[in-house]
Amino acid sequence: MNAFVAVLSRSGSDWMASEDEAVACESITDLAYLARDYPGPTRLMLVEQDDEYAAIVRVDDDDDDPRAFLSDGHAADAYPLAAAIAEDLDEIGEDALSDDEDAPPAHDSAPFGDAEIVEDMGTSPADLLAMCAQEGMLPIDLLVAVCEKAGCVDQFDQLRA
Repeated sequence: MNAFVAVLSRSGSDWMASEDEAVACESITDLAYLARDYPGPTRLMLVEQDDEYAAIVRVDDDDDDPRAFLSDGHAADAYPLAAAIAEDLDEIGEDALSDDEDAPPAHDSAPFGDAEIVEDMGTSPADLLAMCAQEGMLPIDLLVAVCEKAGCVDQFDQLRA
């Protein structure tokens, strides 16, 4: 159940990619601190786990708040890293809870978070959401498509090889 975590950092038009572990991260803020360890004014942390979900966390500047997107809300019910991301997102809204107060929260399967997270890199919010809903589209395929449009697919693919 280990997540594949890639950090891509951009300086000018050059991208650098590194694989990392986010096992100790308990929030988007923790993920942002991890991403800030990499050089460049723009950093993307791309997460994929067990073909169940993809997450994108973006940090543009040391002073900016991190932004995040989660491809499938159900992942927050089963994966601690996805839950950490989900807990910090404003868009969670009213989770679908059962009448049992002791029951863990159940999240909708819809993607949530900042769908504009990679718009300036070529993937519009509509395209990002459409890829999440596309039948047969695996979370890793979504991340590859985002990387293709951003111009860093070669660096991302080298990490996965």
